[in-house]
Amino acid sequence: MMSPSGFIFIRLKIILLFLLLLIQGKGFSQVSVLDSLFSFRNGLVKTSEALNIITRQTGYNFTYDSRLIDAERLTDLSYETTTLRSVLENVTGNDSLEFSVIDKFIIISRKSSKGSLETGGPDDSDTGYFTGTVKDKETGEPLPFATIALKNKGKGTVTNTNGEFGLKLGPEMLQDTISVAYLGYINFELPVNQIKGTNTEVTLDREYIAIPGIIIKNQIPQEIIHKAVKSIPDNYSKSPVYLTGFYREGVLKRKVLQNYSEAILKVYKSSYSISLLGDQIKVLQSRKIENTGRKDTLTVRLKAGLNTCNELDGVKRTFDFIKTENMPEYTYRMTDILPYEDESVFAIDFEQKEDVDLPLYKGTVYINTLDYAVMNADFELNEAYLYKMKDAFISNSTRGFSTWPVSVKYSVSYRKINETYYLNHVRGDLQFASKRKRRVFNSPFTVFFELAVTDIDTINVTRFERDETTPVHSVFSRVIPSYDQKFWGNQDFLRPEDDLLKELKNMKVNLREFTGNDK
Repeated sequence: MMSPSGFIFIRLKIILLFLLLLIQGKGFSQVSVLDSLFSFRNGLVKTSEALNIITRQTGYNFTYDSRLIDAERLTDLSYETTTLRSVLENVTGNDSLEFSVIDKFIIISRKSSKGSLETGGPDDSDTGYFTGTVKDKETGEPLPFATIALKNKGKGTVTNTNGEFGLKLGPEMLQDTISVAYLGYINFELPVNQIKGTNTEVTLDREYIAIPGIIIKNQIPQEIIHKAVKSIPDNYSKSPVYLTGFYREGVLKRKVLQNYSEAILKVYKSSYSISLLGDQIKVLQSRKIENTGRKDTLTVRLKAGLNTCNELDGVKRTFDFIKTENMPEYTYRMTDILPYEDESVFAIDFEQKEDVDLPLYKGTVYINTLDYAVMNADFELNEAYLYKMKDAFISNSTRGFSTWPVSVKYSVSYRKINETYYLNHVRGDLQFASKRKRRVFNSPFTVFFELAVTDIDTINVTRFERDETTPVHSVFSRVIPSYDQKFWGNQDFLRPEDDLLKELKNMKVNLREFTGNDK
């Protein structure tokens, strides 16, 4: 029989072993599995078998596009106290791959690359104007609303719906790098000092990450959204900033342009933390074109424009579909995990429940998997209930006409600079129908508005004086004879799409400019 001292010794060993395991467990949870040390003594095996052995030993499954890994390649799985990251780099034998962890899965994907760039046209070093088109490398289709920006500064722009862009570059930016980013694609980067010429074609590779259904099902979208809302004070600007942006809006009837406005704005954006002061808008320069040759006398005053762009900053004003009190009215579904720049995002679809008799939204919200920042949101109002929303969009209509919304869609994105997120782009596309009383047929109208942030300034930011701020419906004056693309000088602007530019050139116009001094 064992002596009492023996029992005590064994008991102490058990307690010490338990404490050791507990400490190791805590340490393991704090250190990524990729940076933890492992030993393998399996010798020469195929890559696919090596990954299976690693899974059995670590408890982590792998997910990747099969085209990235040569499953039949022989590799020597013999390592002594080596980080798992180093083991995987040697096992895969491909230095263009990177590894990330989500739950109990290790995702293997391609690193951000320089992409593909073709340069056409003469050198434009005198103007420092970088222009071109962003396209899908495989299909050749243009990528609308892609972000083109300097990596280390607040300067940037987005592509228009034809994938076209233009960005002014100065000598002080020569040591920076241009980044072209689009959700679901491999990021493209190019040092500013290597940019030559204009009319550059940037082609992006789509990034396919084979995410097993189980990793999607294990995510609870409501919890992710709760974390995103809770993280807003940490992720977004804690201090006020100046946003310089290009704004445009237009109204078309049966694809014929009725009026078109453009403006360079300066926005005082207050803190995303608790703030009693609202945002302010100042128009630096703008112009408006009206089709004086139209025969139709229908006029509709729409509740859109500058104020709507401000309201659509759904992180500051909290999107309806991420508000805690509204979540019981929606259904949420995790649909994908997508790459974006050097990180990845959750794609969460949402729509109102069938028994909810209210005009709510449906769409997709994209949330960063690491810091839970809301990065993008594409959403639209439920068409079945738009008839209840007429007063939300139309202030007044010409007597004898009835006008109502048919489709209302929005897109909002944010950009990350030095670990802080800022508003990047807002777009609205709305369709209306209008009918003269006692007439059978409707007239379709399309309205669009857009704000692209082109510069972010965090230094010496103060509120505007009251007489500097702009009413949401600006006053335009001073007649200008024709549409001129050189009108904006050194300011960044969105080039009108080809079909829109054709419409502008064909219009019988009354073009007026607002200088900021007219009220």
